Amino acid sequence: MARRIIKAGMNAEAADAGHQKVKEIVNGILDDVRRNGGAAVHRLSEQFDRWNPKSFRLSAEQIEEIVATVSPRTMDDLRWAQAQVRRFAQIQKSTLRDVEIETIPGVVLGHKNIPVNSVGCYIPGGRYPMVASAHMSVLTAKVAGVKRVVACTPPNPHTGLPPAETVAAMYLAGADEVYILGGVQAMAAMAYGTDEIAPVDMIVGPGNQYVAEAKRQLFGVVGIDLLAGPTEVLVVADDTVDVEMVATDLLGQAEHGPNSPAILLTTSEALAHGLQTEIERQLRTLPTADVAGKAWADYGEIILVDTREELVLVADEIASEHVQLNVADPDYFLRHMTNYGALFLGNRTNVAYGDKAIGTNHTLPTKKSARFTGGLWVGKFIKTCTYQRVLTDEASVEVGEYCSRLCEIEGFMAHKAQADLRVKRYRHAPETVPAK
Repeated sequence: MARRIIKAGMNAEAADAGHQKVKEIVNGILDDVRRNGGAAVHRLSEQFDRWNPKSFRLSAEQIEEIVATVSPRTMDDLRWAQAQVRRFAQIQKSTLRDVEIETIPGVVLGHKNIPVNSVGCYIPGGRYPMVASAHMSVLTAKVAGVKRVVACTPPNPHTGLPPAETVAAMYLAGADEVYILGGVQAMAAMAYGTDEIAPVDMIVGPGNQYVAEAKRQLFGVVGIDLLAGPTEVLVVADDTVDVEMVATDLLGQAEHGPNSPAILLTTSEALAHGLQTEIERQLRTLPTADVAGKAWADYGEIILVDTREELVLVADEIASEHVQLNVADPDYFLRHMTNYGALFLGNRTNVAYGDKAIGTNHTLPTKKSARFTGGLWVGKFIKTCTYQRVLTDEASVEVGEYCSRLCEIEGFMAHKAQADLRVKRYRHAPETVPAK
């Protein structure tokens, strides 16, 4: 394969150099909350967010007052976006069905799809208030049938107040409890519980490197959706797209953070060699150029290959979170690619549509984890639990005889005894045939 690196990004070792320190900080915060409960949460919230109300939970009256400050146009926009997310989540849920089948005479096997009972949804704040994360987590959990959905978001760092649009989105999405609480302390409070927040069974949602590390360390105490790192975008392009669109689609994700990878993979010499100039031109007027420019400088890549087949091979190797297909035949990639968080097919769509409004979920796998998982969807909130029933004595004896021999092979003699007891108990003595 003729792969030419026109621009390289930071190597993985350099990118992960500070992660050990993050792990230690997160471990200390989690241990503090586990030992000291709500007192630790209040202290940590004051330390990190300068926010220490009497109660982190917003009352129904407070929510109503906050929502009333949001413009009617924004409320309409939120409702429209949530209608798209709800519709797609409902369709996804309809593909999940309970099953029951008699596999051999007298043996019935089945499974039931059961929503988890409680979920904690983290909606990030910080540099950007991630309003859309409320649709993606809270709303999707409610469509799945989760009885109790807790939503946490930090206060607005600029005003020190609850972020009105985010609170409105959580309210419209159906959150049962809304807390103005951010960071690792929010994750710990939802997982361990405090005197104010009852613990949940599962935590979902994106966040910064500290929030992501908290999810990793809390997995097992609670379930999680996936481990998501910095946002990634891979633009796969041929000579049917112009360099302005490619640069715009790369910078659209690079602005998420200074460590967000943005990669162009192309068969076009003109795009590969013209992109840097166009990136620099757009950065001169982009309001978030300080962040997007650093991300591009440190993590931006340009890879040039010769054929469409090589585009697929390299794209699957990269296994990016978002893959923008600016190509003549995007369906070819839909048929052949296997490793991606989400595909954006053709020039008329883009990653921002998926992030904010089109209806698919924006919580997606990063750091090559698209090799083994998809993103957050209604099915992540549902446990598929099996059951079995033996209807007849004959069936119990048939299964028991096989099971007994297989247990003996493995040396599990108490297992074997379970099977042997059923064989003994349910095997009917053959009828005696009188001699003639």
